[in-house]
Amino acid sequence: QVQLVESGGGLVQAGGSLRLSCAASGRTFSSYAMGWFRQAPGKEREFVAAIRRSGGSTYYADSVKGRFTISRDNAKNTVYLQMNSLKPEDTAVYYCAAAPTAFINPHEYDYWGQGTQVTVSS
Repeated sequence: QVQLVESGGGLVQAGGSLRLSCAASGRTFSSYAMGWFRQAPGKEREFVAAIRRSGGSTYYADSVKGRFTISRDNAKNTVYLQMNSLKPEDTAVYYCAAAPTAFINPHEYDYWGQGTQVTVSS
């Protein structure tokens, strides 16, 4: 079992930055690839970024590539999402999730956090 708790969301102006954190419980954090997803009102949950168990490989949606950076600290059982150059279309609830490997499909993830709201004003 892995429990995930996101933090760091908030209201920011377009062009600003936020860093999301996702703290995991349990001793098996390093056994899981981690992903960030987001869901805007009326839209399906979409892939944002993922990172392999060791942190050696990362993957991004085209819409955030070059602006967002996923990283992890296995010693702290935490995964991060640094978001720069934020746009109003980045507004959504952001979720972290854990999976055996770094999938893009959210249905492949076994554990989910409760989400944190990110709102970008224009």
